[in-house]
Amino acid sequence: MTRVVVIGGGIAGVSAAAALGQAGFQVLVLEAEAALGTHASGRSAAMFEENYGNEVIRALNKATGPELKRRGVLSPRGIMMVALDAERAQFEADLDAMGMDELPLEEAHRMVPVLSQDIVRAALHEGAMDIDTDRLLQSFAKEARSTGAELVCGAAVDAISPGQVRAGGAEVQADIVVNAAGAWADQVGQMAGAARTGLQPYRRSMARLPAPGGHDVQGWPMLFGPGESWYAKPDAGGWIVSPADEDPVDPMDAWADDMVLAEGLARYEAHVSVPVSRVETNWAGLRSFVPDRSLVIGKDPDVPGFCWLAGQGGYGFQTCVAAARHLVEVITGQASTLGQSVGERLSPARFGQAKVGV
Repeated sequence: MTRVVVIGGGIAGVSAAAALGQAGFQVLVLEAEAALGTHASGRSAAMFEENYGNEVIRALNKATGPELKRRGVLSPRGIMMVALDAERAQFEADLDAMGMDELPLEEAHRMVPVLSQDIVRAALHEGAMDIDTDRLLQSFAKEARSTGAELVCGAAVDAISPGQVRAGGAEVQADIVVNAAGAWADQVGQMAGAARTGLQPYRRSMARLPAPGGHDVQGWPMLFGPGESWYAKPDAGGWIVSPADEDPVDPMDAWADDMVLAEGLARYEAHVSVPVSRVETNWAGLRSFVPDRSLVIGKDPDVPGFCWLAGQGGYGFQTCVAAARHLVEVITGQASTLGQSVGERLSPARFGQAKVGV
């Protein structure tokens, strides 16, 4: 039986393990941290929005959505965009790009009573959903284990050679290696002798606030400013706000920058009538993108037996099913259910083509 070692125990690696196990591979997942989903997967805003992302991302979203519904991990939320007078042009651009419907201001204030009277435009997309990210991650882990897959935490990979992976001083057989290492994916690729993809981690900060004005926020939609200059959403009875920052950083266990957070909270405050009086806690996660902001999925063009499942950015949960399925199709030589064009735009080979001008 072919042995596949998946490096990384976030949503990408765990969903891939389930799909590979179901396809008949013997799977071992190696996660450097003490628990699955510690970094980006454990700090997600937990939203499914089919129209979020570029054309390739949207194709993955559409192919993933039905399975997320079947698994019962989606619940209604909706997203509302609100704009001040100076944001009219960006509002128009986002309205068209995201396929949203303009909303009468009276209705917007009814739905979210803390909106500022300075809001001049509002739009709503009711199809956006919350994702129960922990339930989804654990369901994939359970499925992977049911196929005989091993999921090992606290196993940082320190060397990759043909047919072998070394983690914590122990070497394991690896007929195929899948690089699902998130922000560390280029570093893992270099261990195997692969060329860099240009993957760049970006920090995104979050603050948890009390529910504004003491309101019951559970039924409110997610809010965001034009150009994704900030966003806010209900979370377990409270209210989380993000500056929607994208500051390039090295791969790390990220933390929020106080100044970035303060500036983002000020942008949010300009759109609401209830000022921020207290931050209960804050944190940050990493969103890792390659330059074209599409995922990297498939066989490395230069390193036999080495595959990529990286560059999820902020789309890991809402693309996971289709991404894992596409990986299996590439490994097994099947035609991609996403179509040839999307498959080519996901392939790691596109980076080599760009270098030689093809």
